[in-house]
Amino acid sequence: MKTSYHSVHQPKCGVCQKYCRSFQSLREHIHGPLSKSYCSSIFAEKGCILCLKVFDSVDSLAHHNDSCQLLAPFPLDMIKTTCVLSEIAGESDGGHKAVAIACEMVGGGSNGSLDLCARVCLVDEAEKLLFHTYVLPQIPVTDYRFEVTGIKEELLRDAMPLVEVQEKILRILYNGDSMESIRWGSVLAKVLVGHNLEHDLDCLRVNYPDHLLRDTAKYQPLMKTNLVSYSLKYLTKTYLGYEIQNGAHDPYEDCVSAMRLYKQMRSQDHQMNKTGWSLLPIEDSQSSSRAFDSFASVELDQMTPDELFRISTSNYRCWCLDSLGQVL
Repeated sequence: MKTSYHSVHQPKCGVCQKYCRSFQSLREHIHGPLSKSYCSSIFAEKGCILCLKVFDSVDSLAHHNDSCQLLAPFPLDMIKTTCVLSEIAGESDGGHKAVAIACEMVGGGSNGSLDLCARVCLVDEAEKLLFHTYVLPQIPVTDYRFEVTGIKEELLRDAMPLVEVQEKILRILYNGDSMESIRWGSVLAKVLVGHNLEHDLDCLRVNYPDHLLRDTAKYQPLMKTNLVSYSLKYLTKTYLGYEIQNGAHDPYEDCVSAMRLYKQMRSQDHQMNKTGWSLLPIEDSQSSSRAFDSFASVELDQMTPDELFRISTSNYRCWCLDSLGQVL
């Protein structure tokens, strides 16, 4: 138990109440090749294949499916593609709202392997487009990767310089505060959502606090059991029920999908606990060992599995804590 890091934040089977290390292991538990037959039969009748919840009746499941099965967002070229900064410049709602970001990269260098940000998009929690622009690469482009990016040379001729893009993105993330306020740390920043965020931020040359990043590629419940990341395309199909990235990638589509995944994970009902166990606000790889070390060995030997589980914690920070205002 010291090294397993189990906690109430882990995905749980709605039939037998077994906690699993990830949603992948939960899926294998309920409808994989070696699934538990009882759980599998109940889930086949009353379980949602997307969010993996089990309902009281078939009618309840049918009603739930209407809201859980989402439609793919409209392509970016079908919506307004300009950002009116005056709409966000004075925004300060007193809470940590989330913004999703997605970038498209073209290739630089002699063989085109160097990633250069050429397009960026940001949306809010309501899937409203906050910012979209083509970005002027700082070195010559040697591979436009057109089949994936849909970007041609003419689209970048009058593109926005990277420095200006950085400033506009930071103004959105820091609620319109000035760069001086940002440097002094006197602003309330937004949570930043995305897929493989570290790569996007590196290409944008933007630094952002780690505790405000919500990366769907690095969130353990959404990863494979061996902690290898899934693609955003796979996660969207598996958890949201629609296809993306069929042809050239649409950054708005990627933004919305990452935001929907984040909101689904954030809404996990982990804060309520039928056994009365307390919800730990901060979790890290050391907290479980500290909890066990506070008990003598003889006390641990006398504890039941449920009692041991009560003092065990996960080695990741659950996004459900964001819904409780515990962002920091």
